[in-house]
Amino acid sequence: MMNSYRNYLWAICLFLVFQLPFKASANEGYKLWLQYAPIEDSKERESYWAFFSQIKVPGNSATDAVIRKELQIAGRGFFPGEDFSSVGASTDPKIWIGKAASLPSSAADAMANKLASLTKDGYALFVRDGRVYVTSQTDTGLLYGTFGLLKAMQTRQPLASLDVTENPKIQTRMLNHWDNLNRTVERGYAGFSIWNWHRLPKHIDQQYIDYARANASIGVNATSITNVNANALVLTPVYLEKAAALADAFRPYGIRVFLTARFNAPMQLDGLETADPLDPAVQEWWKRKADEIYQYIPDFGGFLVKADSEGQPGPHNYGRTQADGANLLAEALKPHGGLVMWRAFVYSENTPTDRTKQAYDEFKPLDGKFKDNVIVQVKNGPLDFQPREPFHPLFGAMPETPLMMEFQITKEYLGQDTHWVNLASMWKEVLQADTYANGAGSTVSRVLDGTLHGYNHTAIAGVANIGTDRNWTGHPMAQADWYSFGRLAWNPDADIQEIAKDWLKMTFTNNPSFVEPVMDVMMKSYGILVDYMTPLGLHHIMARSHHWGPGPWVTGGRRDDWTATYYHRASEDGIGFDRTEAGSNALEQYAPEVREQWRNLDTISLDYLLWFHRVAWDKELATGNTLWEEMAIRYQRGVEGARWMEQTWLAQEGHIDEERFEHMRSFLAIQVSEAEWWRDACLLYFQQFSRQPLPLGVEKPKHDLAYYQDFRRFFVPGI
Repeated sequence: MMNSYRNYLWAICLFLVFQLPFKASANEGYKLWLQYAPIEDSKERESYWAFFSQIKVPGNSATDAVIRKELQIAGRGFFPGEDFSSVGASTDPKIWIGKAASLPSSAADAMANKLASLTKDGYALFVRDGRVYVTSQTDTGLLYGTFGLLKAMQTRQPLASLDVTENPKIQTRMLNHWDNLNRTVERGYAGFSIWNWHRLPKHIDQQYIDYARANASIGVNATSITNVNANALVLTPVYLEKAAALADAFRPYGIRVFLTARFNAPMQLDGLETADPLDPAVQEWWKRKADEIYQYIPDFGGFLVKADSEGQPGPHNYGRTQADGANLLAEALKPHGGLVMWRAFVYSENTPTDRTKQAYDEFKPLDGKFKDNVIVQVKNGPLDFQPREPFHPLFGAMPETPLMMEFQITKEYLGQDTHWVNLASMWKEVLQADTYANGAGSTVSRVLDGTLHGYNHTAIAGVANIGTDRNWTGHPMAQADWYSFGRLAWNPDADIQEIAKDWLKMTFTNNPSFVEPVMDVMMKSYGILVDYMTPLGLHHIMARSHHWGPGPWVTGGRRDDWTATYYHRASEDGIGFDRTEAGSNALEQYAPEVREQWRNLDTISLDYLLWFHRVAWDKELATGNTLWEEMAIRYQRGVEGARWMEQTWLAQEGHIDEERFEHMRSFLAIQVSEAEWWRDACLLYFQQFSRQPLPLGVEKPKHDLAYYQDFRRFFVPGI
């Protein structure tokens, strides 16, 4: 009787639960910018349907099958209720998607010049005799062209006037995952690693396929799937089999797999007594290992290596150079066509006089000494992914050695998972910086695309911000950073405002009442964040270890250059790190034209002032304010900017789905609160040295300095 009563109660509870107003249409952001929202305007729908209902995909490759599948997904989104089971098989197509070699002669003859301009994986979209053609020299280029066509539809461009030719400017466009084999992600703020090594190779999760779709849609063609703080186990057969399963899943999408190689793997895996790169036994070990990897992954991209940095083993352990270490792996990979991406993020085990000089000092003398399948991977700035840094002096300084960029898409030092900052603005600032290596116009983007020095290999990498969070990136707007990275990797000179507009339209809505104000926020968000975190060239003043929140007081410990005081050097007579001839002379690593711009205290951009100069608190700046006044005003300006961002977003209620609107609303409240925290903590700390009052208009801190110094946060993700 009691069991019957309990069963009755359970039945009632279940009935009530299923009456709750669950929303079948909830949008958690999983579809990223591939939303393929229904075309609701009747005229637009009729126009697009006239083309989309008649598509021909004549090829039979695995990538052609992917194209047909993507057209099905898109069609069911654009035109709910229509049947797309036979998409791509039209006998009288209005859209023709095929390689240039198989184009109908009428189209091929008319567009001969356009087709001749296509490079590997480039594509063309054009209209001839009322038919839309998507064509390329390669299967992967066809896939890129298909996504270009779908982007045109998502952003509501008329198909009848399409005329697009797109060639990638950089050959290898890759994501660097800092994912560990235990599924934690170093400096990741979007959950755990999406790679479920336990289930691989027998289970390919749908998220792996959707990851490949998203990357292909923005032209990303390579991925290193494991942490640069490498675990040698990934080079063993049990893990190579798992990596091969991922490579097989990614191959139809044009994505090659790279692995991170631990430099002392011969010792860890097979008990060799040394990992000396000049030791014949070590050289033979790596050759055998490369042969083994290519048996599992025939199109294996190569190795990404972090060596001689933050505890990672490297050639320094044996008195060898970085070129010796990189060339060891390059020789092993060369018969297979593999690349070595050797990170320039190295610094001595001893605290230097200026850590920002070390990569240049170590790599510049080695220019021309690397094998031809080595690319040196350089961070955007000489320190470590700070909110704002000058461009790395190695760019433009190694004409005989291919250099690639390393951007951080995840926001280790920029508010992590709750602050909205459009990283494309930072990246564009770096990409368009002039190195003056070959005179004016020698931009960093021209170094990367090979046009400045004639590199035989070109590449760019972004440290991925992807995890198991339902929306992939934790912060809804952090999806834009992944998207923007792909677009800038394809063309580092692209217009970031157009990139932002495309992303907003594809991800949320084409409604200009939403797109225009939110795009304005995106374009201004980077400057706002720099103002409330590290204005005037301040850097590395975050809390210790997890780097979340302010910590200008951080000092002491194992290394001086892991502290804030090492970098800002605040005292009663001033603040800043002197990198001119009178100080560490790091400025000497730049071209004379750049040195001339930055060495003069009165002419340097205030954005880099305290990066290169030590300045008295009462020094009057070009703005008419003293240094102290300008610092305080910028911190206040950043807070007010964050509040403006929040209010602009709140005004968008009703323009998009409730789920993502509310997610952003709560995150922006956090951002405003933390912007105030940054302002108050930093100004109170630096005020000890300036001994000056806050300028008019700068709000009084809510607490005293001790409150902020005593604040603790445990178990911050990403460390």
